Amino acid sequence: MIVVGGEALIDLVPVERPPGALLPRPGGGPYNTALALGRLGAVVAFCSRVSADGFGESLLAGLRAAGVDLSLVQRGPEPTTLAVPSLAPDGSASYGFYVEGTADRLFTLPPALPDSVRALALGTCSLVLEPGASAYEALLRRESRRGLLTLLDPNIRPALIGDPAAYRARFLERLLPYTTVLKLSVEDAAWLGGGVSDWLAAGPSAVVLTRGAAGLTVWTREGAEHSVPGRRVAVADTIGAGDTVNAALLHRLSGAPDRPVDWPDVLAYAAHAAALTCTRAGAEPPYAAELTR
Repeated sequence: MIVVGGEALIDLVPVERPPGALLPRPGGGPYNTALALGRLGAVVAFCSRVSADGFGESLLAGLRAAGVDLSLVQRGPEPTTLAVPSLAPDGSASYGFYVEGTADRLFTLPPALPDSVRALALGTCSLVLEPGASAYEALLRRESRRGLLTLLDPNIRPALIGDPAAYRARFLERLLPYTTVLKLSVEDAAWLGGGVSDWLAAGPSAVVLTRGAAGLTVWTREGAEHSVPGRRVAVADTIGAGDTVNAALLHRLSGAPDRPVDWPDVLAYAAHAAALTCTRAGAEPPYAAELTR
């Protein structure tokens, strides 16, 4: 089993008609990653705190439909976090957030994860918003120490980070030493500063960089470097594309932990999955059957 921890929220996605209208869509980087894993056929559980309001019910319904295990989900009466993406002409998105007093930031550390869990993924708002951020950090440390493969996707949202220097220090000193695979976008990398050698020296076995339409690159602690190009598609928007990369990486890397990683194959699989997500409005990751066509 793969466990994905972090926020589930509602994206209020702009639509053309009527002018100025916003369409509620399920979202949040960890939520999208869990949904994508379920659709890819992985055994996956979501670990979060989700509101008991109508939005929270719809979020869980989406995960349930994808076959995601919800036994690690905490519930609360607080409202659901809202995100408002603004789309650029190329389909890329920036975000504003409504997060005060919302359910997901009140996540508390759960008991030890089941013995069947092989991998843990964390990222995005859940690494920033206290007190939940400290609980997720504790979860990462505890489960990493018992040998789980861990994937970290900082998925930087500058509007949520009140103290950038403190966040960068936490990332480098308190999160990376417990991370197996670090996945970053070029925007994340530029905001965080430093470079691949710095990040690898801090702990991860591999750093995967997503470069939009240009594809993906991985650097490993052993000194290997591999790149694959992106797939040419008609882009509706890029919402959820990076989260789909997370899911594809986890699905392939956790499947045969004792074998050497075929990074070109893993990256090509992730690039294909992300490209399909980009052809659809909102975070709509593909199903396993779509990747075999």
